[in-house]
Amino acid sequence: MSGLIGKKIGMTSIFDENGKNIPCTVIQAGPCVVTQVRTKEVDGYEALQLGFDDKKTVGKAAEGHAKKAGTVAKRKVVEFQGYNEDYKLGDSVTVEHFKEGEFVDIAGTSKGKGFQGVVKRHGFGGVGQATHGQHNRLRAPGSIGAASYPARVFKGMKMAGRMGGERVKIENLRVLKVVADKNLLVVKGCVPGSKNSYVIISK
Repeated sequence: MSGLIGKKIGMTSIFDENGKNIPCTVIQAGPCVVTQVRTKEVDGYEALQLGFDDKKTVGKAAEGHAKKAGTVAKRKVVEFQGYNEDYKLGDSVTVEHFKEGEFVDIAGTSKGKGFQGVVKRHGFGGVGQATHGQHNRLRAPGSIGAASYPARVFKGMKMAGRMGGERVKIENLRVLKVVADKNLLVVKGCVPGSKNSYVIISK
């Protein structure tokens, strides 16, 4: 799937032709630089490696890799397969790669919520009401296993733990606007991640 690397700017809303208010997300999509071209002869597969957002402190290896493409080292580097266009090393891929009305998939890292209990993490209802001496059991998980057999807690049991901070992919988000002069992409609905976090847009 071809695509682009972007940065989540935030959410807003726009009105459609019927006057309906549509929530949408604004993404700074590109411009991305082609930092490497994968070929079947050399790598065994065809792909384009794109870089986005200049990096200030770099090592010698990253600096030399970017120098081949005539650019500086990038903070985010991702490979994409399935480009119909014939891009070469050092070319720039802009937001004009997308068209208004088409559908895209966007992947990112969800917001980290820290260590959370079962009510917030899994939607548990707690252990009944605060009656019959249950003064501190309202948000408790309840029973988590059987008795002497199997004498253990099964893997995958819904319990308290770290919540968020995972890779999430939202599919079939409609592109509402493409602002080429400002490298902005406006898609319908919400996108995983916090503000200024990197997202991968593919189609």
